Amino acid sequence: MKRLRSHTTGVDSGDLILFSDYEDGGAMWTGRGQRERRRHIRFSEPYLEPPTVQLSPSLWDLDASTVMRADIAAESVTVSGFDMVFRTWGDTRVARMRISWIAIGQLGDENDWDVD
Repeated sequence: MKRLRSHTTGVDSGDLILFSDYEDGGAMWTGRGQRERRRHIRFSEPYLEPPTVQLSPSLWDLDASTVMRADIAAESVTVSGFDMVFRTWGDTRVARMRISWIAIGQLGDENDWDVD
């Protein structure tokens, strides 16, 4: 658990289409086996330390004739951003994926001292 000073808690969020492969025959729609897409997300301002990041699918468009396999993760979380990662495998066919994210962490305060 992270303990945050309440007056310096920062919450940043977004919602974006990570890919749309059905339109152009991309690998998520036509491929098989291990596949991955990632996108670097930058926070609107830096945190004091890496925040907690939560991801959730806000739109997933998958072929119903195959098994639905998906792994969504926030990787390489830093004070300034993170990598949004979507993975699938086997014969899963994913037409498009939109992912919502929220980051919660401690921000600096104008009264903080930097003695370096």
